[in-house]
Amino acid sequence: MTEQRGSERQGGFPRRDAEGRIRTLGDLLGVCLAGLVIGALALVLFDWAFASIGAGDFGHTNGWLAVILPAWLFWDDFRAWEFGAARVVAALVAAAVGVFAGLLIAGLGAGLPPLLSGALAAAAFTVAYATVWFPGVRWLARRTG
Repeated sequence: MTEQRGSERQGGFPRRDAEGRIRTLGDLLGVCLAGLVIGALALVLFDWAFASIGAGDFGHTNGWLAVILPAWLFWDDFRAWEFGAARVVAALVAAAVGVFAGLLIAGLGAGLPPLLSGALAAAAFTVAYATVWFPGVRWLARRTG
């Protein structure tokens, strides 16, 4: 059961305001990076299991799949904002910057196994998206009313 005191929800992590929006960039980055690590570890486990039964070579799974849990959190925070242009524009700009950063890192790590280069690219996407989305949506929401 969640109690509300003032304009903030109490308990839980990440900390959220009364509308369900994540309160701090640190909370957003912390939960996203934890989700990224969990996703990467799950990929390593599945890749190892499939390689051990002869269904492929270890390290050839697409590491970009590690971004699933952070993307879920981004979607949840997106839905917490009121319907309007601010959240859509902030999400599109953050996605463009995140994809660019992820593809840049994937390109720089082209000689690495796909699991590793993809996981590094997913990390770059996650950090870039969060650092653009969080201040961007707040700034745009203030500017548009």
